[in-house]
Amino acid sequence: MLALPIVLLIAAGCGATGNGSGDSGSAGSSTTADSGPGKNAALAAMVPADVAKDGKLTIGTDTTYAPSEFVDENNKNVGMDIDLGDAVAKELGLSADFQTASFDGILAGLSAGKFELAMSSFSVNTERLQTVDMVSYFTAGTSMAVLKGNPGGLTLDTLCGHTVSAQKGTTQADDLAARSAKCTGDGKLAITVSEFQAQTDVTLALTSKRAEAMLADSPVVDYAIKQTGQLEKVGNSYANAPYGIGVAKNKGDLAKAVQGAVQALIDDGTYKKILDKWGVGAGAVTKSELNPQTSG
Repeated sequence: MLALPIVLLIAAGCGATGNGSGDSGSAGSSTTADSGPGKNAALAAMVPADVAKDGKLTIGTDTTYAPSEFVDENNKNVGMDIDLGDAVAKELGLSADFQTASFDGILAGLSAGKFELAMSSFSVNTERLQTVDMVSYFTAGTSMAVLKGNPGGLTLDTLCGHTVSAQKGTTQADDLAARSAKCTGDGKLAITVSEFQAQTDVTLALTSKRAEAMLADSPVVDYAIKQTGQLEKVGNSYANAPYGIGVAKNKGDLAKAVQGAVQALIDDGTYKKILDKWGVGAGAVTKSELNPQTSG
């Protein structure tokens, strides 16, 4: 990572659970060459008038989470979620307007009406479904990365007494807290959990040896390994769960329209092209669901 532009490592462990507040920064609309065929009249008719009136779909995202959403060397929002969000908006006869916000504040902003969609690699879980609707579009798990050669010989089961980095508000941070509690309950040293607002800093903590391991979503870890050349994955990914596009519960048929748009992109092949472009085809789904059942 140290030899690369920092934007390449903006990768957020977005299985977050929190609904805290976060400051929103400015972000421009993003376009993609991998867009669908255009407006789907039936789906567009389902979009509430207050959403459709300005011709834009305002989407909250944390652009620190490559390859899902990040800022490239030209200061442009790019990534799997950016391309998919653009394509979904076009299916609904709208243009996507991505607004950058801290990850742990996006869902609260969605519920408060600041955004019309939340698209930032959010894992679908019971806590989120209590406050927002979620449209599934991808699946990912948690992976652990260490420096090449695994100098500490670490595994997921031997983290007691070690320093591990994770993004604030993510399921990975929650997982580490639970693992640390088990350590102390077993009479062992706690895990020192270093939480950061941006995934970029999570990765940097590891490559700069301020942490001995990091936990993040599986595609994020895979991308960081590829980009830095300094890391390796330990074991297999676990706790696989769908990613979901967040929609406020008071938005009429908007969630159904988004689900229909995602399914249309899956069916016409646009979805596969986008995932393949970003090297994340392993997480592809064949069916988009509204509020899918989840075990967590």
